[in-house]
Amino acid sequence: MALKDLVTSCSGFVLACLLAITLQIFLFSPISPVSLKLPPLSSSSLLPKNNILQRVIKLGDGLLLKPEDVALDKEGTLYTATRDGWIKRLHRNGSCQNWKNLNSHTLLGITITNEGDVVVCDVDQGLLKVTENGVTVLSSHVNGSKIRFADDVIEASDGSLYFSVASTKFGLHNWYLDVLEAKPHGQLLKFDPLSNETSILLDGLGFANGVAVSKDQDFLVVCETWKFRCLRYWLKGDKRGKTEIFVENLPGAPDNINLAPDGSFWIALLQLTSDGMEFVHSSRAAKHLIATSGKFVELVNGVHKKATVVNVGTDGKIIKKLEDPNARVMSFVTSAVEFEDHLYLGSLQNNFVGKLPLNVA
Repeated sequence: MALKDLVTSCSGFVLACLLAITLQIFLFSPISPVSLKLPPLSSSSLLPKNNILQRVIKLGDGLLLKPEDVALDKEGTLYTATRDGWIKRLHRNGSCQNWKNLNSHTLLGITITNEGDVVVCDVDQGLLKVTENGVTVLSSHVNGSKIRFADDVIEASDGSLYFSVASTKFGLHNWYLDVLEAKPHGQLLKFDPLSNETSILLDGLGFANGVAVSKDQDFLVVCETWKFRCLRYWLKGDKRGKTEIFVENLPGAPDNINLAPDGSFWIALLQLTSDGMEFVHSSRAAKHLIATSGKFVELVNGVHKKATVVNVGTDGKIIKKLEDPNARVMSFVTSAVEFEDHLYLGSLQNNFVGKLPLNVA
């Protein structure tokens, strides 16, 4: 065979392979992405870095498998749901109790009701109530469809439970595909304990995550993770039922949000993208390629690289920012709850709950 014919043959083979790979990526991609515009630098992004979160006290170190969210009752007993299916209690004396095993690896947001019951979000089952007597499924469907990614929950003073559905398309174990696709699949739901009915308050949210109710019970705040913002949904007054932006262009992607005693809010922020990989979000082709491999997703996903929480006032302005900038002690912090001048931090990476005295912050 002449050299020219060999080159032509090899070139044709390479071209055919590239075409086959391209068709494989685009035709069988699990996402149908659009471009995601990352937020511009804002004054909050330029706040000086600090390492305050490296000063945390580790509660239940080694006994808590990735406690995503935390809640405290009036006596100061801490509850958290872990990846091994337990609702665990941490008592003031430092002891850790295996309280209830729910046989689930997909437990997320947790709250304590006014009556002292525990309500937890289960990605697979929906909204669950946990008491000393057992577990009750409060809500598993809405409008005839199964709730498939219940994320965070909070109770209002009238007993209504407001909770988020992060994505109606993707699940917990491939949640980052929702970020890559950048199409709004999230919801804000309401469970009415009197009628036992669940309704949709907001649809088409950008990975709906944390939910909090204001101190005066007049509005909700719901976080949109890959939109780097939180929305305010009015419960009372002339704006009842209306939605507006509460805070935007956050210096990280908001996960859970919790009301502070003074009426402000604590928001856990995620570094959604590894440094240097930001270009991925503007390229549909790159998104298709990355979505085909878990290793590629891990390369782009930056949530394990640092830890950040911010305190935001009712005007939506950032009051303070606390960090572990290089994940030396804490990373992938997903919730921050203030109780008796301390901040309690949940994480999907660490095997403890962080406790931070606020007098050092």
